[in-house]
Amino acid sequence: MVILDGYTDEPAGLGVPPYLDVYPRYIAGAVWSVDKSIDVKYFTIDQVRNDWVNFVKIANEAHVLIVIAGIVTPGKYLGGEPIRLEEIEKITGVITRPIRILGGPVARFGYGSAGGTIAIPRSKFQGYYDLVVTGDVDLVIYELLRNNYQLSKVSPALMHIDYELINQFAVLGSRIITQHPNYGKNLIIELETYKSCPRYISGGCSFCATVRYGPVRYREVKAIIAEVEALYGLGVRHFRLGRQADFYTYMAHDTGKLEFPRPNPGAIEELLVGIRNVAPELETLHIDNVNPGTVYHWPRESIEVTKVLMKYHTPGDVAAMGIETADPRVVKLNNLKVMPDEAYFAVRTISELGRVRGWNGMPELLPGINFVIGLPGETKETFRLNIEFLRRLLNDDVWVRRVNIRQVLVLPPTPLWNQADEIRQLLRVHRKYFLAFKYWVRRNFDHEMLRRIVPKGTILRRVFTETHYGDGTYARQVGSYPLLIYIPTKIELGRWIDIVVSEHGFRSVIGVPYPVNVNEAPKRLLKYIPHMSREILNKIIAARPIKDREQLRSIINNDELSKYLTL
Repeated sequence: MVILDGYTDEPAGLGVPPYLDVYPRYIAGAVWSVDKSIDVKYFTIDQVRNDWVNFVKIANEAHVLIVIAGIVTPGKYLGGEPIRLEEIEKITGVITRPIRILGGPVARFGYGSAGGTIAIPRSKFQGYYDLVVTGDVDLVIYELLRNNYQLSKVSPALMHIDYELINQFAVLGSRIITQHPNYGKNLIIELETYKSCPRYISGGCSFCATVRYGPVRYREVKAIIAEVEALYGLGVRHFRLGRQADFYTYMAHDTGKLEFPRPNPGAIEELLVGIRNVAPELETLHIDNVNPGTVYHWPRESIEVTKVLMKYHTPGDVAAMGIETADPRVVKLNNLKVMPDEAYFAVRTISELGRVRGWNGMPELLPGINFVIGLPGETKETFRLNIEFLRRLLNDDVWVRRVNIRQVLVLPPTPLWNQADEIRQLLRVHRKYFLAFKYWVRRNFDHEMLRRIVPKGTILRRVFTETHYGDGTYARQVGSYPLLIYIPTKIELGRWIDIVVSEHGFRSVIGVPYPVNVNEAPKRLLKYIPHMSREILNKIIAARPIKDREQLRSIINNDELSKYLTL
């Protein structure tokens, strides 16, 4: 078996490195639950691009090739580039021997390369692959093996009715992670807590694919803990409870009866305590989605969940909130979650509780905000209202970790599919407003928010150097929406270092290693150290090599600067 991971990005679930989503793990587990002797080889699309000839040779010697792909919520990625349309097609032209199967969101919902586009229907790929799996690809693989590889006996629409098999697959398939290129480095594992969205009963947001998974099905606490235990035993230290529509409604009361079911703090605490017990030295435990409507409708329970989360998670966590718009008309027309005042209440509630700074230098838990542009009912006034909403947050000193702005991607199973032509026209007409809004947010909101969240001189711990860019290095902590740090010198990649924040960009910061060796650091790096003046810099350069702390103190005569320096 060969699994080609083309990467996935859904509202509930991220699989672009350093994240690893559930699909490859569940598929490997499905294979090994039938026959433990089967050799399952895992490749990422970036690995394939780097050695195409070797991959084609290995894949053509396999019995089955499974390609996983699907970007439902397109973004910009530092850790990898998702598979392109032509690559999905090209693969089957040169890999002809095995049974070729396409799975993941691309097979269920179609192909979308970027926001502001209309997805290419999944039917496009039926001429390229022997099976385009519109259901759960791990279950289809499981049945294919049980039926001795006879495609005619397997339905591509098979779906799990519960978590009984998934729980087995998750544990058995955990060892596939050892083949991931980020294994032993900054690999972070997505953990699934439930399928679909509690707003299924009202149809959910007009643009969202998550609700199309059907009624909510929760995964038992003990099953999630067993998966974490298996992964932890293999060396994983970074986890994200990101594969759910709203972490705050895990095991919520009256799910299936209420559009915003009441949170269950006890169940969430049981889950987090269980994870901590089997993974006592984990380094990252974060979440992803939180429905602002849950926080608004159930403030007391939501505050309790927040306090429980902050007790057991790790700092730098982000509660990503799909507000989508601050225009009440667009909210109504698209069956969105919250009106602007309700959204403000939710964002402020999380911000006030979570803004305390943690051991790694980041606030414990901050809200993130998602805007979706191009929804029916949008006008020029919509963009003004969005700006006013963000300006209110700034004026009231409500901290927000990040603002995502994306143009809607129209997918076949969503209500917007029937309005695709109108939305295409709306996006074209409003493009100038979209660009102006994005520019305003980056220049006026993001920059100021970064200055508040990580002021100059903030020390950020356990930063991982990921890639070189120009004469510098990009680095990030591991977690949900980690802050991008540019270090203005080339540092060995794959290292864990501490940095001190020096300057703020729109969505990133400039940082220097902490502490900085004054004798070894290049001049262009030294000049970025907080409190470093040109006069002191020139004195340091002239005096190098500096022999001891006494000499260094006599040169700089500045205690604030001295704490960032070493010899």
